[in-house]
Amino acid sequence: MLYILLLTGILITVCGNLVVIISISHFKHLHTPTNLLVLSMAVADFLLGLFVMPFSMIRSVETCWYFGDTFCFFHAKIDLILSTVSVFHLIFIAIDRYYAVCDPLLYSSKVTMPVAWLFVTVSWIAAVVYICVLITFKGNTDGMDGFDPCPGDCIIVFNAVWGTLDTVFTFFLPCCVMLSIYTKIFSVARRHEKVICTIQDQIQSREDKKMKIPRSKDSKATKTLTIVIGVFVICWLPYFVNSVMDPFLNFSTAPAVVDALQWLGYFNSGCNPIIYALFYPWFQKALKLIVNCKIFNPGSSLINLYAEIH
Repeated sequence: MLYILLLTGILITVCGNLVVIISISHFKHLHTPTNLLVLSMAVADFLLGLFVMPFSMIRSVETCWYFGDTFCFFHAKIDLILSTVSVFHLIFIAIDRYYAVCDPLLYSSKVTMPVAWLFVTVSWIAAVVYICVLITFKGNTDGMDGFDPCPGDCIIVFNAVWGTLDTVFTFFLPCCVMLSIYTKIFSVARRHEKVICTIQDQIQSREDKKMKIPRSKDSKATKTLTIVIGVFVICWLPYFVNSVMDPFLNFSTAPAVVDALQWLGYFNSGCNPIIYALFYPWFQKALKLIVNCKIFNPGSSLINLYAEIH
């Protein structure tokens, strides 16, 4: 039963994020700075589902690691890198949404495709460098000599100091930054909404209704990406809280509990495509075209999914 549950989660993660990757890569009208960040984060989630979660599933079900110490090292390293990459992407998505809502007139000149590519590059390089430095300098093993929570489990255990620093740097600090940014975003959005409602009450011409469409679409994107960040926090918060507390409790948390908390975080990678499917009509349209193999038709990349849904 556990195998079926975990395997279902892996399939949703891999297939769902693959659809996101194909959709944004194939359809030219989806080539926007925001979607580039979404695409890059989907790549991280796809790699997590393809290269990390299957081996973690075997470890969780069999309660033993069969793949040796060397592969355990690389498995844990890739796991940490991809999780950190997602956090950095969410920060840059928050920055993107800040300029889109708070400075809409200059958004297209400030957040361009080259800037979005810079965000993506920084996210990946910063995550790789941070995790490599952390592991190379034995940040996860310093002061842990002689401690083995469960032989053969392939579980990275941080000591009290590094566990706290890593959790603050890769989770709580980014969450505080994102919370402050989105608080500002929704404060400004509320003021914009009041102004728009006032104008609509005074002028009801068709031209004004047409001018409202891009802003409505932008507002929907902001709300959807806010949900993505909220789900990320909900899924990973229990794991990181335990990561901070467990070293001070002499690692008294049962391995099964730690494993369950980690899987809750893993499942976040499968939640994002579901959120897009529920709130992005263009994603629903793209999914139908992919399933029906219509993306192989000549000129399919030029289909305007936004026009198709209005």
